[in-house]
Amino acid sequence: MPLSRRDFTRLAAMGALTTATGGATLLGAPSAALAANTAYVFGYFKETPNQSGDSYALHLAVSTDGLNWRPLNQNNPVVTPTAGTLGLRDPFILRKQDGTFVVLATDLRGRVFTENNQYLHVWDSTDLRSFTGYRRIRMHGLATHTWAPTAFWVASRNQYAIVYSANNGADVFMVNYTSDFRTVSANQVYFSPGYPVLDADIVVDGTTFYMYYKNLNDGLIYGARSSSGNPNSYTNYTSGLRQGNAIEAPLLIKNNSGSGWRLWGDSFSPVNNDYYAWSTSNVGANSWTLLNQRDYTPPLNAKHGSITGITAAEYDGLVARWGLPGWVRLKSYNFPDRYVRHANSIGRIDAYPFDPHEDQLWRMVPGLADAAGVSFESVNYPGRYLRHSGYAIRLDPSDNTAAFRADATFTQVAGLTDASWSSFRSYNVPDRYLRHSNYVLRIDPIGTGASDRQDATFRIS
Repeated sequence: MPLSRRDFTRLAAMGALTTATGGATLLGAPSAALAANTAYVFGYFKETPNQSGDSYALHLAVSTDGLNWRPLNQNNPVVTPTAGTLGLRDPFILRKQDGTFVVLATDLRGRVFTENNQYLHVWDSTDLRSFTGYRRIRMHGLATHTWAPTAFWVASRNQYAIVYSANNGADVFMVNYTSDFRTVSANQVYFSPGYPVLDADIVVDGTTFYMYYKNLNDGLIYGARSSSGNPNSYTNYTSGLRQGNAIEAPLLIKNNSGSGWRLWGDSFSPVNNDYYAWSTSNVGANSWTLLNQRDYTPPLNAKHGSITGITAAEYDGLVARWGLPGWVRLKSYNFPDRYVRHANSIGRIDAYPFDPHEDQLWRMVPGLADAAGVSFESVNYPGRYLRHSGYAIRLDPSDNTAAFRADATFTQVAGLTDASWSSFRSYNVPDRYLRHSNYVLRIDPIGTGASDRQDATFRIS
């Protein structure tokens, strides 16, 4: 039977890819490093409500439990685009079949989403300690955007798929295939369910491809699956999920333990809460459970990122290369969307995010009155410390008197509600603890009541 024009075009495209890669055959099995993952890395960009903390570059955070994150490099960029719009959004980190990494990202700087752009930013990295081979790859020739890339290995093709959001008259997912993240096949529609969609994240587990995405009609996140991963082969299998006023950018990750999964969702706007998370023991079932916000702490100001498993050696290497923050945040136990901050020199807890976001950053230093204790120095007002005055907590400059040093010193103890958290007893009024009352900080005696003990319990993150 003679070849149709469609068959000829498809074979010609495959031939072009083979030529571009020198006829090389990629490995069909993942690196052994994949089986040894014991920690996680989170790649993201940053935004804050008043834009003072916006950063359209690649940021990294690490975690040993996949829930509580510590930014690297003092939450400064680790790499920044030097072409296109000179900014990125939606970074995606993929561990390739050879165990190294590739980073893909939307070529867009800022919050104006009307610009057409056919390119993605791309970097190579052996260990996320350095980034090489920076380039932009053109995904299509349409008058549309190229947003929110995700990538995954398709064993049946011996290639990677790059899936992204675009518009060809409707909001759809497009796909291009590649062997080297330099040359890509012609774009084609990957998922067009009859309603507009945005922000696919696709994870391959065994022989099943799981895709989570946002339905723009109802604003909910849905899960779909396919046994082949081929274009237009997915079937929805979950009910819609949403928390807050709006949600997008679903992020699906299998636990390193091999048991259980988590799903993250990014708030639609930086003026809302930044992330929500769900868990399930069976990703193939419609059974996601919303996690309490006290169970997780996203990276500070993080937006639309990706999570990848890493080994213990890679975790140690990232910390050695980029360093952990020189500051901490204190999360309220019973109001876990609120963090200790100063405002007009008053200590209080407020719902995050807020500006200036630095108001919640503290250097935990040896106690000013006793090095066995701790004192909290403001990051954005160095030399000013949290101290009690008339039992109320203020942020005041140190006058280096014995009275001030004592007022600004606390003894850190196991959390009164949860021993894995912390409570802080006043150094010079030791029957009183740091607590919040009507969101304002003070020191008070703490009784046996659950509410008081929760008010005096904080997570150091």
